[in-house]
Amino acid sequence: MKPLRPFPKGRRPRSGDVEAIRTLIRDLPRDPSLLVEYLHCIQDAYGGLSRDHLCALAAVLELPMAQVYETASFYHHFDIYPRNAPRDRVTVRVCTSPSCAMAGGEQLLETLTAQSDPDKLRVVSAPCMGRCHRAPNAAVGQNYLEKAEATDVLDAALNRHTSPRVPTHESLAEYLFARQGYQALERCRQGHCTVSGILDNLDAAGLRGLGGAGFPSNRKWEVVRSGKPPRYLCVNADEGEPGTFKDRHYLTSQPHQFLEGVLIAQWAVAADQVYIYLRDEYPECREILRKEIQLLEDRGIAPAGMLELRRGAGAYICGEESAMIESLEGKRGLPRQRPPFVAEVGLFGRPTLVHNVETLFWISDILRRGGQWFADHGDAEHKGLRSYSVSGRVKNPGVKLAPAGTTARELIETYCGGMAAGHTFAAYLPGGASGGILPADLGDLPLDFGSLEPHGCFVGSHAVVILSQEDDLPALARNLVAFFCHESCGQCTPCRVGCEKLLDLISAENWDLPLIQSLSQTMQDASICGLGQAAPNPVLSILRHFPQAVPAKERP
Repeated sequence: MKPLRPFPKGRRPRSGDVEAIRTLIRDLPRDPSLLVEYLHCIQDAYGGLSRDHLCALAAVLELPMAQVYETASFYHHFDIYPRNAPRDRVTVRVCTSPSCAMAGGEQLLETLTAQSDPDKLRVVSAPCMGRCHRAPNAAVGQNYLEKAEATDVLDAALNRHTSPRVPTHESLAEYLFARQGYQALERCRQGHCTVSGILDNLDAAGLRGLGGAGFPSNRKWEVVRSGKPPRYLCVNADEGEPGTFKDRHYLTSQPHQFLEGVLIAQWAVAADQVYIYLRDEYPECREILRKEIQLLEDRGIAPAGMLELRRGAGAYICGEESAMIESLEGKRGLPRQRPPFVAEVGLFGRPTLVHNVETLFWISDILRRGGQWFADHGDAEHKGLRSYSVSGRVKNPGVKLAPAGTTARELIETYCGGMAAGHTFAAYLPGGASGGILPADLGDLPLDFGSLEPHGCFVGSHAVVILSQEDDLPALARNLVAFFCHESCGQCTPCRVGCEKLLDLISAENWDLPLIQSLSQTMQDASICGLGQAAPNPVLSILRHFPQAVPAKERP
């Protein structure tokens, strides 16, 4: 008989590390679903994740080391170091997504890389940071610099200015007294509003999910409410689509209108718990919400512990609702096969209502003013208001509140003050990285759900990036497909391999058009989620609408 192993198989934690981790996470419950939160605690304290600390965390949580490591290594914002790596380096991230690239983001990355001491600064390229109207952007730790210049970034990095800067926003007192805040919620709780009446109002308003899918909100509420308790409400505040920043706009300006919508939705579907999943690129929003939620609890407006704020970790895929739920459960953000849909089998296997920030932002106004008030801002085919994130070659980029169905040309001329000096409207992205590319002669199409699909595009989260004669469309396609390569979760072969192969094909001197078409069709048909299905859209749009720009021996 073989003797028993004198110690457990695998890496053994050191007692000092175990005690350090226990002390660090002492205020958090020992719950595997909080694994991402534990990892943030360690990284915030030490500037990175050493493998010794990952081993100690696994021991404290009584989880396999492989489970902890695979979760930590999945998310881009976790920096894993070997045992003896220096931990005093500051990480600087530079956005190179389309709007920042147009504003000089790639040149900023090159300058910072050339001027930085790699022992003190770690400079990396990063995807969209949700500040496209103030491009280019860079992040020094959790300090985000807009319209960034190399000298400012280096000064912040070398002087350890890594904390978030919190903007002025509408306070609870201002919302309560100037705008009669939380009165709609109180009417619901006192029985003056019925759930059926609220659903009728949402139906009359034509309110749809404004995170990209556009599913009617009232129907989603009905499905969740009909499920057996416990039920959950998950707020998807992980808007990672390049070009999108509308949710951040509302969270940093009017957080209580959003929070009232959250509490009304929680009441209507009788959710037992609310989880707000906030992207890690929004540390200022995290500080605002943490403070304002505490004030709501102190005043008895929100039950203590009802609103739980969770932190993403730099994974675009977690904007997909089932991947977000996997992350909330402390796992890698891998999209689930559907059916079942999350409204029926969601967080912890229970009925779950998932909404983005903007959708919930409008709930209290719709209850106060009636569903017809919201619908009347549009027309018979396009009901309601939309928050368009407009960036790129316009004079005044930003979040533009306009009727549903507003066109790109109207956004440019009426809401953005025209094109930037020296630029002529040539093309636009109607729905961020995944929504495709359209030419300026299709600039009068309504930017709303169902209007762009006949042209091979979609509006998604209403992220509109305006392009001019100065922009290289094949280079733009490479930028976008490289983003999908970086953000693919790797779960399914059509996306994992397809994105890489597609990038290789469009990086060639001449594009292999039949192979590009065949590969794109396979990705669209066989990928598990929308990332792989939409990744070919920028390339297919160029083939369809800009054949003169295609670098190929034979034009499409």
